[in-house]
Amino acid sequence: MTALLVLAVLGLGFANGANDNFKGVATLYGSRSLGYRAALAWATASTLAGSLTALLLSEGLVERFSGKGLVADQVLADPAFLLAVAMGAAAAVLLATRFGFPISTTHALTGGLVGAGMVLAGPANLGYATLGGSFVLPLLLSPFVALALAAGLYAALHSARVAAGISEETCVCIGGVEQAAAYVSGAGTVRLASGITLAVDSVERCERRYRGALFGVPAQSLLDRAHLATAGAVGFARGLNDTPKMVALLVGAGALGAGAGMSTTAVVMAIGGVLAARRVAETVSFGITPLNHGQGFTANLVTAALVTLASPLGLPVSTTHVSCGALFGIGAATGEARWKAVAHILAAWVTTLPVAAAISALAAAAAGALYS
Repeated sequence: MTALLVLAVLGLGFANGANDNFKGVATLYGSRSLGYRAALAWATASTLAGSLTALLLSEGLVERFSGKGLVADQVLADPAFLLAVAMGAAAAVLLATRFGFPISTTHALTGGLVGAGMVLAGPANLGYATLGGSFVLPLLLSPFVALALAAGLYAALHSARVAAGISEETCVCIGGVEQAAAYVSGAGTVRLASGITLAVDSVERCERRYRGALFGVPAQSLLDRAHLATAGAVGFARGLNDTPKMVALLVGAGALGAGAGMSTTAVVMAIGGVLAARRVAETVSFGITPLNHGQGFTANLVTAALVTLASPLGLPVSTTHVSCGALFGIGAATGEARWKAVAHILAAWVTTLPVAAAISALAAAAAGALYS
């Protein structure tokens, strides 16, 4: 049973890396600041650093996702419970990754805890107060907080940029020659300096950059560095927040200590991201809203701040919910959000918990019968 649990948690770590690792650098890829491989390398390195740092800062999340307070201690000691949680969460995240939906591993783990607890502890014996206050509330509120902060911060930074005399220009290549053009928001067209308006196959193919300087430094160069730094900060925060949630299952069963569990899970997450991140990367980078460099920087700054703050406080927020919420906010502020894609993502979020709960319930019933 312990060996099966270790395999299930490693499967969850792989699925987590495939679904989540790219979310911090999605704005770099979406704004064409970096290509896919370079962005993925930065995501892998920054997430791995956060996962290893979690050894020092995330004891609260390890305890919370062991299920303590949600079910009785004797249920927590049952290897079937932790195995079922890991299997349900891993299956839900892998399924979403296969279809390119960015979902929350935190949400899937919560569903797994509920489903396995329903079977092995009984519906009447679940700690519903703990479930609501410690799990559901942070998960529900975090995307709305991120949306509001990103929309407000983007508006403030946009006004500051205009006041500083820094303008935005769009460049297109016509016959191999680069020409400056004005980006026409929401129209799929650009306007050349000559006044001619051109339709483009995809506005994302155009290079949108800033002209001017801030404190004597070219604005675009300064923003590129800041954008890269905030993308790394999101990856670091994600590793810091997500890794302990999975390791909690190993620690709870006594399968591995916190140090070995964190290190092993971190490596498996990195492998999952390298091998299987592409589908979700395309959805998050291009599916939600067109991005320029400043918008990507703003979304990352909000995401990194919220997720990093949540980790030492033991709050199980979802990096997926926060990062997508920030992108929703940018899209709402610019009027360019692709609401059909947003609706599909929200539908995937709504179904994550019940799907993970159902799979975990079935796994708990099977594992309980096998173990007994």
